[in-house]
Amino acid sequence: MANVFKFELVSPERLVLSAEVSEVVVPGSEGFFGVMKDHAPFVSTLSPGVLLAKTESGEEKKIFVRGGFAEIGSNGLTVLAEEAISVDELDAEAIASRIKNAEEDLADAQTDDARSEAALRLERLKDLQAAA
Repeated sequence: MANVFKFELVSPERLVLSAEVSEVVVPGSEGFFGVMKDHAPFVSTLSPGVLLAKTESGEEKKIFVRGGFAEIGSNGLTVLAEEAISVDELDAEAIASRIKNAEEDLADAQTDDARSEAALRLERLKDLQAAA
């Protein structure tokens, strides 16, 4: 397939995914953004959310990412995430626990910035719960 590019998703523990892909949708700190072959060079920080990678074979990989950054360059897309877990590996109890923690963080937030960040994290976790 001619419209593919190299994609690597790395967490501190392991190489999560290395594949030729046709498209990746990334949860950036300023909102979700899509990457396709020959995308302009770009760097973004990540927000918690579900990254969607469409492989060369047409398979869709959904991976929850938290923290880190994405870099698009001449070699393709590299995502370095603080945490990366396949949505298939997440269980409902773990997600519910993360949501409870995020709700507590939102309630405890002292500044507008902290409240905004906590609210965004809670929203993305609820999106993850719906995706799982």
